[in-house]
Amino acid sequence: MKCALVTGGSRGIGRAICAKMAAMGYYVLINYKTNTAEAEKTLQLVQDNGGEGELLQFDVADKEQIKDVLDGWMNANEAKDIEVLVNNAGIRDDSLMVWLKDEQWDSVIKTSLDSFFYVTRLVLEDMMLNRYGRIINVVSLSGIKGMPGQTNYSAAKAGVIGATKALAQEVGRSGITVNAVAPGFIKTDMTEILDEKELKRSIPVNRFGLPEEVAHAVGFLASKEAGYITGEVLSINGGLYT
Repeated sequence: MKCALVTGGSRGIGRAICAKMAAMGYYVLINYKTNTAEAEKTLQLVQDNGGEGELLQFDVADKEQIKDVLDGWMNANEAKDIEVLVNNAGIRDDSLMVWLKDEQWDSVIKTSLDSFFYVTRLVLEDMMLNRYGRIINVVSLSGIKGMPGQTNYSAAKAGVIGATKALAQEVGRSGITVNAVAPGFIKTDMTEILDEKELKRSIPVNRFGLPEEVAHAVGFLASKEAGYITGEVLSINGGLYT
């Protein structure tokens, strides 16, 4: 059985990606940290899309949980291959650097950057044995451009972009592609506090994006037809300058 693992799959962009993977015929592993109710809504959406899947609860910022839960699942489900990995989980904890606390730096770096390493390393070995895989990392406009008040978030996402380009060169001969998508302003609970009316004036297409639009791009990069695209960062930002 071919599986797609989506970290941070309980809400927003992650939920839309889970639905897209289900529509593409994958058995979807929906990772989440604490919000079981929202994760179950995502699983229901997967099933509504004619797919199957299951919830996989672990904190991507905790390397021991990753090892215990994800490695444990892989050992117990040897007939199921994780063919697609979407590293989507991430958090923001914004502050100007002069006031940025140690824990704000640590939590954002661990959730967005460290998680890429620990989750991908676990999944990568089987992909290399199978000589096929698709890894898609959800980064951000902040990781390309840098945003004031987001030194921690920008650093984490820029780190994933660099890792995407490096890993793509390591595993291309094994039939594995590694790409990233960099959303701009997308309608999710992370952007609810923003002034959409004011901000959309700076966006050439004059609106915020939808999670489904990000998911569509992820679906393309996860497809077999995208096998000659690797090490790329696809901006999904309505034309914002990067």
